[in-house]
Formats: sequence, C-alpha cells, structure tokens
Amino acid sequence: MTELPPKPPSRPDRVSLWRYLRLFKADILSAQPARLYRAWMAEFRTPFFRSFLLNQPDLVKTVLKERPDDFPKSERIGEGLRPLLGQSVFLTNGAVWKRQRRIIDPAFEGGRLRDTFPAMWAAGEAAVARLDRQVEGAGGAPIEVEEVTSHAAADVIFRTLFSIPIEHEVAAEVFSRFRAYQRAQPILNLAAFVPLPRWVPRFYPRGTRANARIIRDLIRRLTAERMAEIGAGTAPDDLATKIMTTLDPVTGEGFDTEEMVDQVAIFFLAGHETSASALAWTLYLMAMFPDWQERLAEEAEGLEPEFAAVSRLRLSRDVFREALRLYPPVPMMVREASCPERFRDRDVPKGSQLVLSPWHLHRHERLWDNPDGFDPTRWQTENGKQCQREAYIPFSAGPRVCTGAGFAMVEGPLILSMLLRRFRVERVAGREPVPVAHLTVRAQDGIWLKISRRD
Repeated sequence: MTELPPKPPSRPDRVSLWRYLRLFKADILSAQPARLYRAWMAEFRTPFFRSFLLNQPDLVKTVLKERPDDFPKSERIGEGLRPLLGQSVFLTNGAVWKRQRRIIDPAFEGGRLRDTFPAMWAAGEAAVARLDRQVEGAGGAPIEVEEVTSHAAADVIFRTLFSIPIEHEVAAEVFSRFRAYQRAQPILNLAAFVPLPRWVPRFYPRGTRANARIIRDLIRRLTAERMAEIGAGTAPDDLATKIMTTLDPVTGEGFDTEEMVDQVAIFFLAGHETSASALAWTLYLMAMFPDWQERLAEEAEGLEPEFAAVSRLRLSRDVFREALRLYPPVPMMVREASCPERFRDRDVPKGSQLVLSPWHLHRHERLWDNPDGFDPTRWQTENGKQCQREAYIPFSAGPRVCTGAGFAMVEGPLILSMLLRRFRVERVAGREPVPVAHLTVRAQDGIWLKISRRD
C-alpha cells in the first residue's frame, strides 16, 4: 500500500471549550474533530459566538462567489494581525477593500507576470547558490528546508516588489524580524474568541507589537525612498512603482505612505509566508516519492531563463498544485454572516462566524478520490477536474481571490524545478514532519531533509 503524506491527528469529537482553546493554541488543525473530513456543515457553539464550518461546495460558492458582500471577512481573525497589517487589503471590507483592489489589481494583470519573471529567475539562482554552500558546509548532515524556502520566497518578494535582493540591509532586517513575529503566533489573540469593545486593550504575545513596529518602520523607509525615486523619474519598473503610481479610477486618488506600508506588509506576509510553506511541503513530498522527483528533475533539464519555459513545466505545476491541495498554506478562512441565513435547514444567526477550510475541503472524503494520498495525475481525471472547479481553494475564490495567485503558480513550479535540477532530496529516518497551523501550515519541528548535489 502506498504510504500517505503526514497528516495531523484529530481531537476527540466532544471536548470542553477550555480544552478546545488549549488545543487550538497548540495547533489549529489537530484541534478539529475527524468528522469534519466528511461533514457538509458543522456547528460549533461558544458562550460568545456561534460558528459554522462549510464544506458543501454550493455553500462555499454562495459565500465566496455569489454573495461575497453579505459575508465580509470576520473582524476576529484580524485582531491578532492588525499591529503589522493595519488596514491592508487582507483585513478590510466593503468600499475600502474595493478601492484597494482597484489600485492593486492592475499590478498583477496581463503581462506583469512576464515582467517579473527575470526577478523570480534571479531569486531562484540565488537560492540554488545559497543551498549549494549550505550543502557543502553540512557535510551530509540533514538540512531544515523551511528556512531555505523562507529565504527564497522572501528574496522573490523583495526583488519583484522593490528590485532589491534579500541581502539588502533593509530586506534582511525585515526578513529576520518577520520570522520572530511569526514565531510569536500573533493570530492567537483573546479577541479572536471573545468579542471585546475597541477601547479594551489587546494582549498580544510577547514581542508581537515591537516586531510589527520595527517591520513597518523598515517598510516605511523603503516606501519613502521609492516615492522620492518616482518623483525624480528614476524609479525601476517593478510592482512597488506600479502600485504607487496607479490611481483609483473611481476617486482619482492613489495610496498615501501609510496605506502603502499596509499593503507592502500583506504582500510580504502573503507572498513570502505562503510560498515558503507550499515549497517546503512540496520538497518533502518529492523526498517521499523519489520517482516523481526524478521526473521533475528530468523535466527541468532544459529550463532556460525565459518566461515561455514556465509553460513547459507541466509536471512541476501538477506536483505543486497537489502539494497545495494536501498542505494549503492558509488552512482556514473566516467570514461573518451580515444577516440571518438558513443553510442546510439550519438557522445561521446574524453575526455567526462562517469557517471555510481549504484543509478539510481539499481532503473531504465524500468529494475527492484518495483524499489523503499524493497523486499529481488526479488533475487529468474527471474527479480531479470537478473537484478543482468546486472544492479547491488554496487561494480563496471569487472577488477576494488572492491577487498573487497567478504569481504563486509561476514562482512555485519554477523554483522547485531549479532546486531539483541541482539537488536530490531524501527523507531523514525518524524525522517525519508533523503539520501544524498558526499563520500558515508549517511543520511542528521543521522539515529536515538530506540534500545532495546531482553532479
């Protein structure tokens, strides 16, 4: 029987609220019961709010695609992230969010992916060179690959956004501070569970506010420098310049400095953190399934630094897509019912939290063939094609689909191919990673692999 990729254990079906909160703090995924992998809808009640997990495809479609304005993003999830993200497009709703998307979206449309490809390629080459040195220094010892992929993904963000490599002093400091911010688990905030008035102080994990303040100051410095370059006519034609010079077609206004800081913060969090997670899990899957690894390495042999080459990475793209199915970087999204609803003959009161869980939807036993198995060929089957349309949302869906989804589907397969063309990855006995979720789906104690040069 084919070995299954790592999956966290599920909790007992019924636990007390306080037990659930303790489990949730340890890991969002293993805090959930196994029945959610089969349920179309599940209700969870607390003294403070009611939440409903939705797995039925037509309900997910209703919330994300058909009536998104009736189901805005929940304020609760933003509580822990607001010190860093402010009023970024990730947290806002309504007219504010629509204005932000009108300014941001043009930077990611049409030929912009082609324009950013050279920066992605340069980041990939730099990642290969760094790992080459690391392999040399390790002398055959295992290497923690989440750190490798975090470095690579951060480099892509800074090169495509501000035309600077990760070695730039400000970029390096943002990267270092963000890792500390992530480890503090900022999303685990009391206000995410208990509705608190705005005047009540928020108690964040130690270091969260300080790191968020430093990160924002560093981004503010980059933004101010770029505004000066735009004014002088010397700014490079990258994503930051495009966004900062785009005016809202409705209001005629663009982002001011603080608004731009908010948006850069979410670009870094979303673009770096999620890509790093997806790429690390893909490398582990390649170590688990060496036959697929060799097929990808062979496909990558003819890879050249031209955008057209991306379309030829078909196997790499299918493997990366399968990794996103098994390990969606953002495992759960929360919306709020703005009016009373009735789903599956059940009353959903106004204010209820609606949880859309890519983690459970992507592994749903009543939707997918072999839901917990690794099978990149599924995307050519009828079941895979249908599920991709109805039950596959690694980047969300509808109007709030991730702006950088197309960006990620170029970056991931490209850097994966560049790494596997140069290196072979193998599992380390006794060090199977355990998926956990805080900001994104990561491994509890890292993902350790033995890495060797192919030559």
